[in-house]
Amino acid sequence: MRALENLKILDFTTLVPGPFATMMLADMGAEVLRVESPTRPDMLRSMPPFADGQSTAHGTLNRNKRSIALDLKNPEAVDIAKRLVMDYDIVIEQFRPGVMQRLGLGYEQLREINPKLIYCSVTGYGQTGPYRDRAGHDNNYLSISGLNGYSGRDGDRTPIMGMPVADIAGGSMHAVIGILAAVNQRHISGEGQQIDISMTDAMFSLNALFGSTYLGAGVEPTSGSMSLNGGSFYDYYQTSDNRYLSIGSLEPQFFQVLCETLGDEQLLKLGNQQDSRAQQALREKLDQIIARKTLAEWQEIFKDKEACVEPVLTFAEACEHQDAAERDMIVEVKTPAGGSQRQIGSALKLSKSAPQYGTSGGAIGQNTTEILDGLGFDSDAIAALHSSGAVA
Repeated sequence: MRALENLKILDFTTLVPGPFATMMLADMGAEVLRVESPTRPDMLRSMPPFADGQSTAHGTLNRNKRSIALDLKNPEAVDIAKRLVMDYDIVIEQFRPGVMQRLGLGYEQLREINPKLIYCSVTGYGQTGPYRDRAGHDNNYLSISGLNGYSGRDGDRTPIMGMPVADIAGGSMHAVIGILAAVNQRHISGEGQQIDISMTDAMFSLNALFGSTYLGAGVEPTSGSMSLNGGSFYDYYQTSDNRYLSIGSLEPQFFQVLCETLGDEQLLKLGNQQDSRAQQALREKLDQIIARKTLAEWQEIFKDKEACVEPVLTFAEACEHQDAAERDMIVEVKTPAGGSQRQIGSALKLSKSAPQYGTSGGAIGQNTTEILDGLGFDSDAIAALHSSGAVA
């Protein structure tokens, strides 16, 4: 038995937030059917590089999923989607507010067909509020949530991350949590419900640690003023070969080991002082010390030390790290073309339900015919739907 094998999800999403969420659910056994436009392909499909004819990013985020191509501007295609809702108990969509309603596929319209339906909408700013119809992207959500306002170093440009934080931590993860919470409530009440995920709301909620200082005590977080954003020695230090070493020895026992390993008594004296001047002096001293050796030399020195000191790895190096291998974070997944592709595995480790990997994401509408056949359409009806452009 797989943890979510009783869930059937219709996925109307594109790009990253929705597909990452349904990838997580599919890895745990949910049956996911992507409803894709035959005329406006998901932009992720065109993102290089490619393997076996498919984008590697698309192949990963859409593994374990089937695809039906429906032109939702065609009434026949909308009717097919409604027939699917009779059998699929969860819908996730990522259009701007009001689009699904205009197509005849909004929550109120679909719950008439399936009262137990769980309907999750993922947008930048939510289904209500003055920004509901506003365009936005990941960096915009991070910015107006206040998180960017105190990230990075004082006086420097706001840092840009190597992954879309708001899309995944805000959209994908909160969508998964919301869906599973609604599933549990449905077990209790027998009723479905609508879930409104705003990526901006989600990122605003992630201010919980430092935003609380402002809301509860009137102390506003600013760049370079706190222990985790440049206000202490907790930082990255350049080595002699122009690589970086992360030092996070915040707790006293770890800091003690750090100082003993580096062999400088001044470090301990500076570290016991919490004022900004002492912390700046500590950072400067660590800069000088770490710059004396290569990254490999520091790795050897700290490999058996409980000091919270680790190298900043490239992604290629992270893939070769023993932890990634032993934790099954890289997996081989079959491609629809018959080959295989290395992909990032699931981070969820359930003792009674290991994640499984069927095939990577395939072509648009690769399962259209078999799905229509399962809905009771005969070959002539399917051919007519193709001819009308309702399906592809």
